[in-house]
Amino acid sequence: MNLARGAAIGVVETIPGVSGGTMALVVGIYERLITQAGHLVGAARAVVRPGTGGQGRAARAGTELRRLDWGLLLPVAAGMVLAVVLASQVLPGLIEAHPVGSRAVFLGMVAASVAVPLRITGMLRGVREWALVVTGFVVTFLVSGLPPAAGDGRPPYPLIALAAAVAICALVLPGFSGSFLLLVFGLYEPTLRAVRDLDIAYIAVFGLGAVLGLASFVSLLQWLLEHHRRTLMVVMTGVLLGALRALWPWQDDARGLLAPDPGWYAMLVPALLGAALVVGIMFLERRLEPAAARVGEPDPAPGAGAESETRRLAPVPPADSDAGSDADVTRPLPRITPDGPGRPPAGPPDGPGRG
Repeated sequence: MNLARGAAIGVVETIPGVSGGTMALVVGIYERLITQAGHLVGAARAVVRPGTGGQGRAARAGTELRRLDWGLLLPVAAGMVLAVVLASQVLPGLIEAHPVGSRAVFLGMVAASVAVPLRITGMLRGVREWALVVTGFVVTFLVSGLPPAAGDGRPPYPLIALAAAVAICALVLPGFSGSFLLLVFGLYEPTLRAVRDLDIAYIAVFGLGAVLGLASFVSLLQWLLEHHRRTLMVVMTGVLLGALRALWPWQDDARGLLAPDPGWYAMLVPALLGAALVVGIMFLERRLEPAAARVGEPDPAPGAGAESETRRLAPVPPADSDAGSDADVTRPLPRITPDGPGRPPAGPPDGPGRG
């Protein structure tokens, strides 16, 4: 079962616009994976922590590694790798043979994904939130319009590592796709080709960047989710909207935008199919949320199962009008706790989130 769950996460991670974190929610292992990531981060910190002797570092790292659920991690990781390898054999050829249709599918997927952060935050409130959306849109629009790296076809290694470090955070943030981020960096097709062709150097640099991102960015991202969750989701809305520029079906080799073909209306079909896939996954996620879920319930006990994992992401009603635009009114997301699974947050789960 865990192998199949990992394969499902791996498949959607190869498709821009579909979040691996969302699929982890659908298959019921999102919170467990977050907890395991916390132990991995704790082990990495123990190894590099200054002022600690070699034996002390090894002991702390060993303690965190012993807390890992290898019966979950190994089959999930194997399923993800198998799915990515199989997808890399199919997707590059399809994209090269049908670039316009492929981008139309991805455009529909990402456009539908905008509903994920909006469903978490509700309606935007105040000038500040609208300004954050516009800023995220403009920055992403400009970055996604940069021409691809020139040279022998392989992007610079620092760019590969940076993209991998950022993309790994998509596993922590439901609604955000790692493949979408690779598309913004212009590394989606090169990465698939590297896996297909077993480009060991590319894969090694990408893997190193992912490990560094897991050790560095995931804890920061979890802190933002805990203290500034609403602001992060508002910014993500603008980023997803700005990324639609990278998925415009008609582009030249330098990622410049072109006018639609005379038969442009035919591309509405793959775009709508892509949007329908994302909407279907979101609908399935909502169906898995227990009907009895209530806002403000305490965090479930460790090992409560998939039902408790989805309950923590139940929608909450809008804030009172006097709460201010900074009020952290979103669906609570689990946090990484490197010192052990199930540790509750220090403060109220639905506090103002002003840091």
